[in-house]
Amino acid sequence: MKNLKFRLTALLLTAFLAVNAQEKKTFKIHTVAFYNLENLFDTIDDTSKNDEASPIMEMKGDVEAVYKKKVSNMARVISDIGADVAKNSPAIIGVSEVENRKVMEDVANDPQLIDKDYGIVHYDSPDRRGIDVGLFYQKKLFTPIHTSSHELIIYDDSSRDRVYTRDQLLVSGKLEGEMIHLIVNHWPSRSGGEARSRPKRVAAAQLSKKIIDSLQTIDPYAKIFLMGDLNDDPTNASVKDVLKAEKEKEDVGLKGIYNPMESFFKMGLGSNAYRDSWSLFDQILVTQPLIEKDYSSLRFYKAGIYNKNYLVNKRGRWKGYPLRSFADGGFTDGFSDHFPVYVFVIKEVE
Repeated sequence: MKNLKFRLTALLLTAFLAVNAQEKKTFKIHTVAFYNLENLFDTIDDTSKNDEASPIMEMKGDVEAVYKKKVSNMARVISDIGADVAKNSPAIIGVSEVENRKVMEDVANDPQLIDKDYGIVHYDSPDRRGIDVGLFYQKKLFTPIHTSSHELIIYDDSSRDRVYTRDQLLVSGKLEGEMIHLIVNHWPSRSGGEARSRPKRVAAAQLSKKIIDSLQTIDPYAKIFLMGDLNDDPTNASVKDVLKAEKEKEDVGLKGIYNPMESFFKMGLGSNAYRDSWSLFDQILVTQPLIEKDYSSLRFYKAGIYNKNYLVNKRGRWKGYPLRSFADGGFTDGFSDHFPVYVFVIKEVE
């Protein structure tokens, strides 16, 4: 097969395949995405967690109005991701920095998303900041079959006290009638410096690898998406040495992992910025069966960083950075300090 050209229309991807004579084929396309929602906390003081230290709880004035606008802004972005190609918001989107299930429900019920009928998968994590990961899915497109939360147990290198961080979320279910698995992550931060905090992210990668290995032991051809704010770039040890993620598809063997985000990183692109330096902490990786060339089954098509103009800061010292929601003790009417990332998956229509 050669001269494969793709043209996207509505929920269908139309391809023209030249094999002696031109043959027209049609594909369904769906977006799978990840977005760090930057401190999506409600306005209620939960005495069981440290939520009073969240930006919205520290603000003065009409915090309810701020919360509603923050929710609306998150819904706007989610509704837009991949829509220019798939003509639909993501079929599935993992999220991080959500306080609880209720804030996810508020996003899903926003007028910009209500017609998508998003279902939610969420577990409370022991994170000391009170933030969790979660998953939205369009009920008409994806059916969860099994969900589980996996605890990351790590310790401070000096005090040896337990460091409470986010659990990893595993959701297995059917998209287009095919079983897929999604692992949603928010790995430990770089607090204290990259080198000092590195073992915590290596441990997080080892937990993710253990989950992947367990799925592949049952089914070597398991279609797995590992997504999240990894607080590491595609070239860091956690991703390259532990997950052994490859930049090139041809280097990925059975049970291997392909990282389409590494090419973006090598081009100088990122999803978040700090001190005039771009990082690509937000990533989506896929296992080998998703990159095969037989499109009669769900396959990876392409990846992207959703960095549309309205998500970019236009002025001041943070010009060019993601337009975050909270800064200098106030609400900016922005979105997040991270850009979302996404992949398209396609399947041939008979």
